[in-house]
Amino acid sequence: MTTPAVRRVAVGPVGAPAWVEAAVREGGAEVVPLGEADALVWTDASAVRELGEWVERRPTLEWVQLPFAGVEDYLALIDDERVWTCGKGAYSQPVAELALALALGGLRSTHRYARERRWVEPSGRGLHGERVTVVGGGGIARAFLELLAPFDCRTTVVRRSDEPVAGADLVVSPDHLVEALADALVVVLAAPLTEATRGLIGPDELAMMSPDAWLINVSRGGLVDTGALVEALETGSIAGAGLDVTDPEPLPADHPLWSLDNCVITPHIGNTPDMREPCLGPRIRDNVRAFCRGQSLEGIVDRRAGY
Repeated sequence: MTTPAVRRVAVGPVGAPAWVEAAVREGGAEVVPLGEADALVWTDASAVRELGEWVERRPTLEWVQLPFAGVEDYLALIDDERVWTCGKGAYSQPVAELALALALGGLRSTHRYARERRWVEPSGRGLHGERVTVVGGGGIARAFLELLAPFDCRTTVVRRSDEPVAGADLVVSPDHLVEALADALVVVLAAPLTEATRGLIGPDELAMMSPDAWLINVSRGGLVDTGALVEALETGSIAGAGLDVTDPEPLPADHPLWSLDNCVITPHIGNTPDMREPCLGPRIRDNVRAFCRGQSLEGIVDRRAGY
């Protein structure tokens, strides 16, 4: 009986964290230089051009693993010649935690109290039993709905497919976005950035939201028309916004969003460097194991859908 050949995986770029190679070995593959590799695990989300050069140097690569969920910067590289996977789903739990924290903090006015230097009149409202709309039906949405379960909220998910989502009372298509926004106290954006979703939340959508509503964005800044959001926050059309992502990003120091008391901005910390190993390490290990066994991989990128 012939023993199956050990699959060979390169890790790039040079200087990648040691835990990445350890995850590859735990998955059952051999870590090798690019020139000998069957697959590539890429760890630097900013080194897009360098990744293209690596793939060009080793055109026989069968699979490329990308480091984060967002793939918009990589779309020019992604082809049908090999399997491409990303980190979608790997960071769902910590991103969902931040979404809930931003929502609760906004509703309970912690942002306002944190800026005070004296005892002030109380304000704020609770989340229990309220209506919540989540735009997006992927891993972040599912993890957020799990966290939301004890609050007994009435939940709506807006997604391309009408397939049920665990924890959602109602799932609707993007054609019903406006209705889903209209009666929600909290709107969470957890959708990928594609040509179809860019500017999804603009003046008309913000105008349909309740004056008590908070908009929480933990996916991509480009989902929101930033100028329209500034106006909505300035005029009180909505109560506030919790933004872990912005457009542009990083947000310039003189941008008007910084000066708005009803806007809470975090610097894209849905996942942090400390979270990379515990979140991405198991994904790399499991995908390497599946690759070695000829099984389906997690987080496969749909180039035509854009995520």
